[in-house]
Amino acid sequence: MSSEPSDGHDLRRSFRDRQELIDYLQQQFPEAAAVDAQVSPIPGGYQAAIAQLEAINPLRYGKSRNFLDGAVTRLSPYIRHGVLSLATVRDRVLAQIRQRSDGEKLITELAWRDYWQRIYWEWGDRIWRDREPYKTGWDSQQYSEALPPDLQAAETGLACMDRFSRELKETGYLHNHARMWMAAYLVHWRRIRWQAGARWFLQHLLDGDPASNNLSWQWVASTFSTKPYWFNRENLQRYNGDRDCQDCPSRDRCPFDGSYDELADQLFPKAEFRDQPRQGGRWHRDRSNSRQR
Repeated sequence: MSSEPSDGHDLRRSFRDRQELIDYLQQQFPEAAAVDAQVSPIPGGYQAAIAQLEAINPLRYGKSRNFLDGAVTRLSPYIRHGVLSLATVRDRVLAQIRQRSDGEKLITELAWRDYWQRIYWEWGDRIWRDREPYKTGWDSQQYSEALPPDLQAAETGLACMDRFSRELKETGYLHNHARMWMAAYLVHWRRIRWQAGARWFLQHLLDGDPASNNLSWQWVASTFSTKPYWFNRENLQRYNGDRDCQDCPSRDRCPFDGSYDELADQLFPKAEFRDQPRQGGRWHRDRSNSRQR
């Protein structure tokens, strides 16, 4: 790429390499660089988006998207910033499959994203407010508004959460299952208001937008759902493997150990949803079957 001088009004568009681009942007936006100079390894631009789009496999996505090493598309940053439209991705999926069921899961995710955007269009900044009261048995005043420093610094002593925290800051991306686990940990185990976590995610996620981000946090918190989302160690190990648990300093006192009912006793002892009839013998809903990026 050639290096062209700026005319004093517009930002330069051509650079010899990516590092020159990074150096230039840090010079142009010193305040942002002072807050966080970390640059994601995810490449931007139309060519990178098209290469990622051509690599998707709708059938493999449908079978493995819940696993952290599954065949997720990683298209969300390009969709978020308008490099790719939802219609473009949909058309690519339809062109690849032989029967519609092969692409059903992936197209459903595109529909979810469109749905969140339509809600955001209607609600605007009200998307930052609790849509409903918490269903956890705790009042909103019983949640702290401050993000825990140990989570930001990846020093919780929980190998999974610390790795997710580092990955968030270093790459600007997290698998959706990791986002759900971290959100549940922050809101339910640490009892922090979802808005604090949502702001933190938006600060780092390349695909972060208030629509998908905030409404997903509200879903986990139970302010946009009928009950909270939580998980246990078995669920984490099933989709994440043992890579974190084996060397975790808290492996013998893991706060996620136990059945869903046992964890509900700890986390939501006064919640009204526990008085409702259970589905399949438990109250818990695992949304891991939906909305993986």
